[in-house]
Amino acid sequence: MSHVYSITEIYGSSSESVDDAIRQAVREASKSVRNIEWFKVTEIRGHVQDGEVAHFQVGVKLGFRLERD
Repeated sequence: MSHVYSITEIYGSSSESVDDAIRQAVREASKSVRNIEWFKVTEIRGHVQDGEVAHFQVGVKLGFRLERD
């Protein structure tokens, strides 16, 4: 059986870590996007406040399988 996939890009953020930002982005996306099967980190950046890293911001491409009728 073959599959067809679509890709969307989202951004997650976390004050804890890059890993947490990725997990939060995927977790939130999975509430409204079905059949997510993979992700790819496209960008890592952050917000600095008072000389310290305040938030990690991560761009994530999500691949999800399209449903067939």
